[in-house]
Amino acid sequence: MPSFDVVSKVDMQEVDNAINQTRKEVDQRYDFKGTQNEITLEKDSILVLAADDYKLQAITDILKGKLVHRSVSPKCLDFGKAETASHNQTRQRISIIQGIDKEKAKEVTKLIKESKLKVQAQIMDDQVRITGKKIDDLQETIALLKTKDFGIELQFINMRS
Repeated sequence: MPSFDVVSKVDMQEVDNAINQTRKEVDQRYDFKGTQNEITLEKDSILVLAADDYKLQAITDILKGKLVHRSVSPKCLDFGKAETASHNQTRQRISIIQGIDKEKAKEVTKLIKESKLKVQAQIMDDQVRITGKKIDDLQETIALLKTKDFGIELQFINMRS
């Protein structure tokens, strides 16, 4: 029976590359000269330490641009609250969202059921498996899912016929 998986995965190597490019750009920009700014990749988050709110916003904007340039959607980022750190600096933790949580998976399956397409959706941990009798139905399902914004980036993998 033909099937495919709906997932939300982030290529951490590309995230690391985007962070390195952001660091280089921040080091070279004139408006950042003489200030202490850091951006570091942790296990599943990014920590940004900036001299003030303006510089924090500038760093996050640069990071988003670098991620888009590397085909990583900014939707995978969950920006935490900016807080004051030592020496009057501003710190922000940006979580990297991997996988589809239960609520989003329920939204995906609900949309598929409401569409009356002849496919079945099954939630499996952090992904959704879609099965159907015809490949055309699966392709229609992919097109349907691409039209709705779930707040996360969806990828369609493991198409089997």
